[in-house]
Amino acid sequence: MEELAYIPSPSRGVIHLGPIPLRGYAFCIIIGVFVAVWLGNKRWIARGGRAGTVADIAVWAVPFGLVGGRLYHVITDYELYFSAGRDWVDAFKVWQGGLGIWGAIALGAVGAWIGCRRRGIPLPAYADAIAPGIALAQACGRWGNWFNQELYGRETHLPWALHITSSEGGRVPGYYHPTFLYESLWCIGVAFLVMWADRRFTLGHGRAFALYVAAYCVGRGWIEYMRVDDAHHILGLRLNDWTAMIVFLLAVLYMVLSAKKRPGRETVVEPGAPDDAGVSDGEADGAGEAVEAKDAEASGDGAEAEADADEAKDDAEDGVKDEAGSGTKKS
Repeated sequence: MEELAYIPSPSRGVIHLGPIPLRGYAFCIIIGVFVAVWLGNKRWIARGGRAGTVADIAVWAVPFGLVGGRLYHVITDYELYFSAGRDWVDAFKVWQGGLGIWGAIALGAVGAWIGCRRRGIPLPAYADAIAPGIALAQACGRWGNWFNQELYGRETHLPWALHITSSEGGRVPGYYHPTFLYESLWCIGVAFLVMWADRRFTLGHGRAFALYVAAYCVGRGWIEYMRVDDAHHILGLRLNDWTAMIVFLLAVLYMVLSAKKRPGRETVVEPGAPDDAGVSDGEADGAGEAVEAKDAEASGDGAEAEADADEAKDDAEDGVKDEAGSGTKKS
């Protein structure tokens, strides 16, 4: 292969700051969480919720999601940790890679449900608000696979081929499809799709989240088919391909049934939130100026009315005096 262009792999995925290891995989996940919370907070406020609520619930959702993602990976690839010659302790080494998005979303939803229930918030409304942020978090997290030189596709001679240099864990150095990049770009597209559809069709009651799930599954299906890492196969397809198809159908079914049963969007997403929680600063300033103008107008009307009353009083007193003077002259 003529090396005209390719995507280089990092020489290492960890940098040691003294005794503290700084791992690229972990940084990608942390950055993704911050992006999801930041965008989710903006969308939640726009829907009428309080600032900070998304972060408070994320305290429950993120740990549950990490545990769920790891559990899914370990269960579906158990031979990597529990077969002969393997050390089961490696199942706890999350920093080495291995988080299944299906388990992360499933158990993360349980954590979010707990957080929402504690605050009296409907889970579907919260899920709609954070859906694009989750997609962007996945886009960030996929770059962790680049740091670990893992989950790449078949060999290719395309100019954007990923150059794998490591031979650990059965890897064969060479040039492969950068499936981590394909999925990262796909997730960014999914995020923008959900935000556009949410504005265009006023999605509510969990339908924006269902759209994210369905759109992600479409991309994950063809990207998963390109990968060459070991995986369980059923009827010739990788396990995650079957998972993507089943979850896609469930997401579409939910959107259809939800639209019929509960059309429109929630009017109240967070009890006790101020009515102007979703009003922008410019709108608030304009509203304040309007109120001040009305107050000034009311004050002007009051002053004018008071002046008219004083004038009428003076006229009455003059009339009384004139009448009294006339009476004296007649007597």
